[in-house]
Parts: sequence; structure tokens; C-alpha cells
Amino acid sequence: MHRTIAKFVLCIVLLTASNALAHFQVLMPSQDIVTPGGDRTIDFDIRFTHPMEWGPVMNMAKPSRFGVLANGRVTDLLPSLRPVRVDGHAAYTCRYTFKAPADYVFFINPAPYWEPAEKKLIIHYTKVVVDAFGAESGWDALTGQPVEIEPLVRPYGLWTNNLFRGIVRHNGKPVPHAEIEVEYYNDEQTVKAPGDAFVTQVIKADSQGVFSYAMPRQGWWGFAALVEGKPLPGPNGKPVDVELGGLIWVRVQDMK
Repeated sequence: MHRTIAKFVLCIVLLTASNALAHFQVLMPSQDIVTPGGDRTIDFDIRFTHPMEWGPVMNMAKPSRFGVLANGRVTDLLPSLRPVRVDGHAAYTCRYTFKAPADYVFFINPAPYWEPAEKKLIIHYTKVVVDAFGAESGWDALTGQPVEIEPLVRPYGLWTNNLFRGIVRHNGKPVPHAEIEVEYYNDEQTVKAPGDAFVTQVIKADSQGVFSYAMPRQGWWGFAALVEGKPLPGPNGKPVDVELGGLIWVRVQDMK
């Protein structure tokens, strides 16, 4: 009897921990700075997961939009997406070759993801900036996504412990006191959180929608600003809650 109760309690604890994990849309380039004498081609890892805990990976339906903004021009990259399997789940990859100097803002609008544990749809509009050939201009250009983080700090060429700042925008307008979830891309699985509260950092923007965070470890960091969207039809056709996210990925390096 006691063993049955213990197993039941363990299942509840594991389920609760699983539900507490933050969802992050990953749009990860193989490099964020392309130098004139280096490789002009990068590859993207595109998956929906919990980056700090390095899983599980959730199935991704085909995104509604995938493109890049550079020199004021948007190029549709949706046809270049290639479906792959990651841990048995649907994900995507893409290869892109740079031809001219610019700051390239890659962005993706994923299909709504139904999260049964939270009984809501999740749509995280995600972007990442890659500097090509030392342009260092255009990194703050807005893609026009429904929810978007406007960087106030150039989102590449950063040292560990640099302060990253941004403005949370919803339909172009700043979002006062928006909540932002921050996670480390723990791809080498070398970071072990001492407790659940350390997995996802949570910060709030000020009255102007501005937030800041110092990234304490070398690697990629994801910033997901969350707002409530209008209800959409769920799996049974009835309206359900919608979580909209504006997400940006930023990489920092140790100073040596």
C-alpha cells in the first residue's frame, strides 16, 4: 500500500516538474558572425523544446512563415526548410549562404502548438541576428511579427556577463511590465540546475516595456516575452487560451 502511494506521489511530482518547464522555439544558426575569410554558409537547427533541460523535443508542424530581413528587404525562406527528426519528433533545418554584407535578421512564425498539460495553444514568434562580413548595421530592424523583442544592445559580439536590453512590443507597441522568460541553451548538458527555480529565469519589463539581463555563461541565451493572445479553436474546435511569445536568441563568449 505504501509503495503504491509513493509511486503515485512520485508521478505527481514528475508531472508537475514537467509542466513547469518553459517552452522555447529554437532558431539556432551554426554561427552568428560570418567573417570575410570564413565559411559563407550556415546551418539552422529549428526545434521546439525546453533548452535548459535539453528536452523533451515537441513535434513542430510546418511554420506559417520563415524568412530573413536584410538591408530593408525580406526574403521568403519557407521553401528552403527541410524536415528532420530529433529524438523521434518533427523539427526542421535550413542552409543559408551569404552573398553581401549586412545584418541578417532571421525570423520564424511557427504553427500553433497545442499543449494539453496547460490546455492552451502556444505560438512563439522567434528571431536571431547574424552579422555578415562586418556590416554591423541593421541588427535592430523589426520584422513586424505580432510579438517581437526590439534589441537595445547589438545582439552579437557580446562578452559573458554583458547586459542585454530590449523592448517588448505587441503589434508594434511597447508592452508595460511584460513577463520575459530566459533560458540557457544547454546543448552540451554541462549545466545542472540546483533546483527548478534555476531552470527558467523570469524577469519583468518596466513601464516602457524595457527589460535587461546579464548573461552569466558563454553560449546561447533565449529571451521569450509572453503576452496573452486572442482565443483560437483548439483540437475539439472550441475556443482555447493562446500564449503568444516574442523570442530572440543571443550568443555571448568568454573573454580570454
